Amino acid sequence: MIPQLISIIIPVFFGVGCGYLWVRSGQSFDQEFITNLVFNVGTPILIFSTLTRLNVDLNAFAEIAIVTIVALLIFLIISALILKIAKLSQRTYLATIVIPNTGNIGLPLCFLAFGETGLVFGIIVYTIVTLVQFTFGVSIASGCVSIGVLFKNPIIYAVLISLFVMITEIVVPKWIAGTALIYGQFAIPLMLISLGASLASIKINNFILNLSLSLVRLLMGFGVGIFVCNFFQLDGVARGVILIECSMPAAVFNYMLAMKYNNDPDRVAALVITSTLVTFVFLPILMAFVISL
Repeated sequence: MIPQLISIIIPVFFGVGCGYLWVRSGQSFDQEFITNLVFNVGTPILIFSTLTRLNVDLNAFAEIAIVTIVALLIFLIISALILKIAKLSQRTYLATIVIPNTGNIGLPLCFLAFGETGLVFGIIVYTIVTLVQFTFGVSIASGCVSIGVLFKNPIIYAVLISLFVMITEIVVPKWIAGTALIYGQFAIPLMLISLGASLASIKINNFILNLSLSLVRLLMGFGVGIFVCNFFQLDGVARGVILIECSMPAAVFNYMLAMKYNNDPDRVAALVITSTLVTFVFLPILMAFVISL
């Protein structure tokens, strides 16, 4: 188990460390450009390449999607109650605690732990979470409901096209499949490097509060992950992926939305980085548990 655990964790720490050290050493890093490149080009291509190349079962796709939605709803209820009891701002913290980082950290971990099958299930979870991020997350950060932003999201179209190919069983031309395979591969390394760069530029304030909320995100995520896996009787790779994705820290994109809509970005940033650091501390334990299933 230890060699397998090392082979999963080292690539994650290497990518994040590269981004962190690059920024801390004073090198230029265009965070906005890299984020847009990954989100608008790399990830949609990765989704299309993975879903169409590996012949994903539509029933499995639907099941993982439903499990993810149920988990997010439970996250929402628990988080809202905790914030109300603690008398903390729902607008500042709710989306940040509810929405885990299923992309920058989750997808690489799913791929490294379970190969391309894990990546497929991870992409399904990531897609659902992204939809929630750009509806619920944007609504919370901006203070108003905006569905139109979904139609500007390239991931939506990548999923729709992939589902069409899967349902109709169209054979994707080799030149398209080959191109998608090559250019989709840059998404995961850049996700990790971008995360490290983000961590290097974010400052922590009110450490005790953020540590407490970070533990809420991680323990809630793991607990709910166990619950939904048992409730839906998931096993194997599907169970492992759900546990990984549910247990991820607060998504970095929460900070970007807070910046865009001036929604206490410093507090959101502090929670994002604290939860990420706490996750890295417990990551070996989490992954050891997952791969032992």
